[in-house]
Amino acid sequence: MTALITRNELKAAIDAGTVTVVDALGGDYYAKQHLPGAVALVREEVDARAAALLPDLDAAIVTYCSNPACPNSGQVADRLTALGYTDVRKYREGIEDWAEAGLPTESA
Repeated sequence: MTALITRNELKAAIDAGTVTVVDALGGDYYAKQHLPGAVALVREEVDARAAALLPDLDAAIVTYCSNPACPNSGQVADRLTALGYTDVRKYREGIEDWAEAGLPTESA
């Protein structure tokens, strides 16, 4: 099971520039709203795009989707781990929690 990260820990890592954030929703959801600096990577594209988007297998990576009921972030995290990424965590609460806390988001 993928390790979890809290909203406060994730915000600190984003602010410090020490994490790559992966939006597992993609498409229109990503275009409408995503966490600052997040890259879009959906489960179906992990094998084809991970090496180009995430070249460092040891980099800190955090996946997220919409909320705890959304399986996408866990699926992407599990696949990244299977591909050899060593520091993958999941922000289980997702972008709904982030936005409700009044934290900044970006749009495409």
